[in-house]
This record gives sequence, C-alpha cells and structure tokens, in this order.
Amino acid sequence: MAEFQVGEKAVYPGYGVAEITGVEDREISGMKQRFYVLRVLGKDMTLMVPMNNAASVGLRNIIDGSEADDVYATLKKRGEKISTATWNRRYREYMEKIRSGSLVEISSVLRDLSLLRSDKELSYGERNMLETARALVVQELALAVGKDEPAVEEELEEIFRS
Repeated sequence: MAEFQVGEKAVYPGYGVAEITGVEDREISGMKQRFYVLRVLGKDMTLMVPMNNAASVGLRNIIDGSEADDVYATLKKRGEKISTATWNRRYREYMEKIRSGSLVEISSVLRDLSLLRSDKELSYGERNMLETARALVVQELALAVGKDEPAVEEELEEIFRS
C-alpha cells in the first residue's frame, strides 16, 4: 500500500488527480481514525479518505512513463470491437471502467466513444462520459509525461484525427 505525504499528488478513481493537503485525526463512532485530506485538482472539491482504507477505495500514485506508453498504445489501437449493446448497457460497462481508476481502462472508454462519435451521434449520457474520460486521461497523462494539459489535448486530437 502506498503511503502519501502532504503535498504529493494521487489519483482518486472517478474524480481524477488530487493533492494531499493534510492528514487529520477524526473520531467516528467512538473510533479514532486518520484521514488523508484531498483537494481534487480542477474542481472545487475536498475529500477525506481513511488512511487504512486508501488502497481499497483505489487511491493510487500517478502513472509512470511505461504506464503512460500503455495509455497511448490503448488510445491508438484500432480494430477493437466496440460494444454493440444498447447505449444504456454500454454506458454501465464504461462507467465500471471509469470507476476502476485504471487509466488504461479509462483510455479505452475515451477511444471507443471517440470512434463511435465519428459513426453516429452519442446519447447525452455518452457525451458526458466522453468528456469525463477525456478530462481524467488528459489530467493524469499531463502529469505523467511532464506536459501541460493543452499539449496533451492536442495529442489526443491528433490521435483521433488519424
């Protein structure tokens, strides 16, 4: 289990990159617990995660360079069978991948919905999910490869233009 220090950045599944802003002790149901205090980047949101639960909720370090290569490979991969299920079943499948916190899984959602969008109009829910997946991928990938977010967004546009 990764231990995080104040000032470090970590990924909280479904929310994206967050900065550890503190560690607090709280008493809940008569039991004293230590919590990471997280400020989600790009959102006006603060979360508290019990330190002893951090791994089970999926709090993890930002991906490294080799994992970033896997994300780019997933985004560039073509010929994958996109689910032909109804939009709401596909939506549930994709939500599970986003909630998993795995950037490779999230990038597969981004790829599939981006490719699907070029064939047909996406439902409102799918459009929102596409934007969520794009934001999560851009945010973490930018930190992982040391680029700013607009540069990563441009790379993604280029990947899906070809």
